[in-house]
Amino acid sequence: MPRAKGGPKTRHRRKKRLKLAKGQYGGRSRLFRTATESVDKGLTYAYVGRKDRKGHFRRLWITRISAAVRNHGLTYSSFINALKKANVSLDRKILSDMAIRDTAGFEQIIGLAKQYLAPASP
Repeated sequence: MPRAKGGPKTRHRRKKRLKLAKGQYGGRSRLFRTATESVDKGLTYAYVGRKDRKGHFRRLWITRISAAVRNHGLTYSSFINALKKANVSLDRKILSDMAIRDTAGFEQIIGLAKQYLAPASP
């Protein structure tokens, strides 16, 4: 029986992999083995990046909240602590958005948080 060297299935599999490598530089987009390595690495980075994105946004929200709160004489950690004592269940994404778009509402939340701050001991 003759050896099967490839054919439609193999060609389809390779074309699919080369299509994923489109836009890569040089042989990474033209040579099957190099393209396969490049695509595999790229897919790994994409997977990890999707997980990292969540932490990046959280850091951004915390930075924005911290900057807005410092204008009112508080620190981020004391602000979040006061909100927890006040049973305010707004997440960091919403607080960050309020700090940018709804400053009046954010100032009310800061006022509420200041009421729940521990009084300074003499």
